[in-house]
Amino acid sequence: MTLLLFVICLIVAVAALAIHLQPDRFVVTRSALIDAAPEKVFAAINNLRNWDSWSPWANLDPHATASFEGPAAGPGAAFEWSGDKSVGAGRMTIVDSRPTERVDIKLDMRKPFKGSNDISFALAPDGEDVAGSWLARAFRVGRKSPARTHVTWTMSGQADFVSKAVNLAMNCDKMVGGQFEKGLANLNAHLSK
Repeated sequence: MTLLLFVICLIVAVAALAIHLQPDRFVVTRSALIDAAPEKVFAAINNLRNWDSWSPWANLDPHATASFEGPAAGPGAAFEWSGDKSVGAGRMTIVDSRPTERVDIKLDMRKPFKGSNDISFALAPDGEDVAGSWLARAFRVGRKSPARTHVTWTMSGQADFVSKAVNLAMNCDKMVGGQFEKGLANLNAHLSK
């Protein structure tokens, strides 16, 4: 019985050490090229009321409740929701935004886990005036190549003991990153209509 207790204590100690050695911060980042001008992409992200048209979490819980506070867009705009375990409960508040460049958001989760994270959308234009040979320019006088935008969606925050343990059991970068990839694809589809 003493040997069994020793083995159990050793397993618990090794597991606790493995959890403790995980990084204290996490970062999840995904990027995509969106077939829309930076102005259009910025408007879709900077107004939280637009998120239902492209958010990967928008349709997961049809019974979720949502409310908005503050201005319609930009710093101070807030979105609060509560739903089942697929969407949890929390609040997003835009803390900074620079037209056509970036939107920074504070995410405060209440369910299924409490946590406070930073979200950033960085935008960079892609597609300048049509360049090339004189012949190519001659046939495209005054036309521009299609406006597109590189969008990088990043979430970062402190990793507490529980989130470190969860990350050992499940690959959170893959799970959350997969949702970011889906959201960016949804955003592209929504804006290229």
